[in-house]
Amino acid sequence: MHSLYVESWLSSLGCPYASNITSIQVRNGSGGGLVLLQDTQLIETLAHFSRERIPERVVHAKAAGAFGVFEVTHNCTDITSASFLSSIGKKTEVLLRVSTVGPERGSADTVRDVHGWAMKLYTDQGNLDWVFNNTPIFFIRDPIKFPSLNRSHKRHPRTNMTDANMFWDFHVGNPEGIHEIMHLFSDRGTPASIRHMNAYSGHTYKFTKEDGSFKYVKIHIKSHLGVANLTREAAVKLAGENPDYLVQDLYDAIESGSYPNYNVYVQVMDPREAETYKWNIFDMTKVWPHKDFPLRQIGRLTLTRNPRNYFVDIEQASFSPSTMVPGFAPSADPVLQARMFAYPDAARYRLGVNYQQLPTNASRSPVYCPFERDGFMNFSENYGDDPNYVGSSLRPTTFATDSQGKGRIASTVTEHEKWVGEACSFTTHITEEDFEQAAALWEVLGRESGHQERFIGNVADHLRGVTDSRLRNMVYDLFSHVNSVLGDSIQIATEASL
Repeated sequence: MHSLYVESWLSSLGCPYASNITSIQVRNGSGGGLVLLQDTQLIETLAHFSRERIPERVVHAKAAGAFGVFEVTHNCTDITSASFLSSIGKKTEVLLRVSTVGPERGSADTVRDVHGWAMKLYTDQGNLDWVFNNTPIFFIRDPIKFPSLNRSHKRHPRTNMTDANMFWDFHVGNPEGIHEIMHLFSDRGTPASIRHMNAYSGHTYKFTKEDGSFKYVKIHIKSHLGVANLTREAAVKLAGENPDYLVQDLYDAIESGSYPNYNVYVQVMDPREAETYKWNIFDMTKVWPHKDFPLRQIGRLTLTRNPRNYFVDIEQASFSPSTMVPGFAPSADPVLQARMFAYPDAARYRLGVNYQQLPTNASRSPVYCPFERDGFMNFSENYGDDPNYVGSSLRPTTFATDSQGKGRIASTVTEHEKWVGEACSFTTHITEEDFEQAAALWEVLGRESGHQERFIGNVADHLRGVTDSRLRNMVYDLFSHVNSVLGDSIQIATEASL
């Protein structure tokens, strides 16, 4: 006796259908058939497949991701009133995304590149995004150069291949980035794993207090395992054997219970010190020497959980330096100020104007912003009939207060922020100061056996792709400003192989 039960599947609208492996057709005796337009499940399946990719990130496309916990380890209430840092032992959930910068999403993890380190802290006062790199400095200090910088590291508009000529042509013409170039072609340009990688804010930020006072800070995240790197040869080999090497290493470590750990530190500078310090503290091509501003630990980061679904948790994640909470504020760094616009704008392009509503981006604390509503893919209650304009006397649009009756009111304007100036072009005049820290780094590399030699080999290997001898000579001259022996050594190593 046949059962009356027929196994079925449910469509995206909840409607049952009989089979998920056959389409509805008009068949003839020869085995051919015509697909019917009434097979809506076939149409939906094909239409969805053509639309299931969202725009790839222009930079930072290839990444690993994980969830974890930030825990306060040291009292820092003397320098910030941020709630997530208010007491030792306080824990905050974290989403971390670590990426290469230039290559596409399907590229190899171990190519020589800066690595982005984007953290979303789901604090009790809203989300805080730390959008850092694994290097403490960057290539530029004027944001108008940012698109050109990244294009020079990507594909040539004619050949559609990466091009050493345009890479070095950009950096010779913008030598303020020599300090970052020194980092990139050192061993740290090819990290052995995310577990052995440090991260840095690069930018100067501010820790603020409720009385309006503040301190300038730079943030450092340091691996418990220490830093470990790959040689150029090992990185190239892994790129061919396992392009997802860094992604797999992090995933496997977390799955096995070997949770990666990092200590979180800050360097702290008083505003009065900033006025007379040797270097412009808003210049992202410079570090603060630890002898002047030692590291002060504030917390610990532990990664404890892999994504359940990569697309939902990581690919749809958005990060921006503008995502801040009371107690943490931006500085006058021009590149930071530009990123605070560019990153949310990229998210609106990739994910839509309501990207903050996606679960991976949504605040864990209450949200009330009735002046942002409607738009594509709004799946909230859209604030019901609350006024969508400011200054309503019929129904005041205010947010709830906390248990002490205090609202979450915080300003990024502090007592030191009094500006006098005029509109002008931002000059990028190059001086010998731009080479001082790069020269100091070259000396640091000399303390590790073979590191300077590997650096020279890494640069020479890349420079072999430069077909213009005039440009190669300009690169040798650039490195000679760091150290005359360095420039000569790179020239000898490069020209000998041509």
